[in-house]
Amino acid sequence: MGESNCTQATEFSLTGFTEDPVTQVTLFLMFLFTYLVTVLGNLGMIMLIRASPQLHSPMYYFLGNLAFVDFCSSTVITPKMLVDFISEKKGITYAGCVAQAFTFDLLGITECFLLAVMAYDRYVAVCHPLVYPLVMSPKRCFQLVIRSYLVGLTNGVGQTIGKSSLSFCGSSIIDLFFCDISALISLSTSDTTLSHIILRTSASSLGVSSSLVVLVSYVAIISAILSISSAEGKRKAFSTCTSHLTTVSIFYGASLFMYLKPSSDSSREEDEWAMVLYTVVTPMLNPLIYSLRNKEVKEALRRLTKIK
Repeated sequence: MGESNCTQATEFSLTGFTEDPVTQVTLFLMFLFTYLVTVLGNLGMIMLIRASPQLHSPMYYFLGNLAFVDFCSSTVITPKMLVDFISEKKGITYAGCVAQAFTFDLLGITECFLLAVMAYDRYVAVCHPLVYPLVMSPKRCFQLVIRSYLVGLTNGVGQTIGKSSLSFCGSSIIDLFFCDISALISLSTSDTTLSHIILRTSASSLGVSSSLVVLVSYVAIISAILSISSAEGKRKAFSTCTSHLTTVSIFYGASLFMYLKPSSDSSREEDEWAMVLYTVVTPMLNPLIYSLRNKEVKEALRRLTKIK
């Protein structure tokens, strides 16, 4: 179809999960519960950190920002999905789709780099404890967080620029429950070379670089822990990293499964549930992990809720 005869799509249809009314109600209730837990967990974590002086340290400063990103990323996706479960028309405007994809791309890379910053923080705490207050000063922590957001913003803007030249003259059906950049590129009827270059460059440079920081940091941490002679010393050193290591494993595990698996090896239903794990479940799990596995967070919560 020639571009001069193109009727640009102004709205996209989101296929969702199923057309069965009973299943839709069940999924609505399940995802509503998940979203409420996500909101309460992440906002509660932010308020707990702000209200507890014993949590005013670099690790919890980064955790507060991670909770904010998780809250935002879930809010970008889940409310629209909930509305679609109870609506006959499961559509989203072109502008809304671009805005959703932009925000999701921004927050996704921001979370990658926040997790990398948190891994670096644990590396300095375990491997160089004597210079930890100097290296992880309030000014340095603020700079690391701001840079994480700026990298995420750069990714979001770059992906949006790549989409701006795309034409959508054919199908307007997105085979997902939200606007994902790869789904939009596959729907385009124009040349997608630039969009693919930006997408692959972003994934290879930003995603790989942040994951390498995490990997190198934990290799050094594990090496340092193994060199400790006492079992109690090893246990204490490793206990400071278990919550973050669990969070990293879930986040990168879901990301790798979603974006690096061969498309021919899974069905549409498996792809959607993998995306649910990445976009909906992971933001809910992070505050739960830190609440259940971190003694300082549990102690701060106990003190805050203690009736005097």
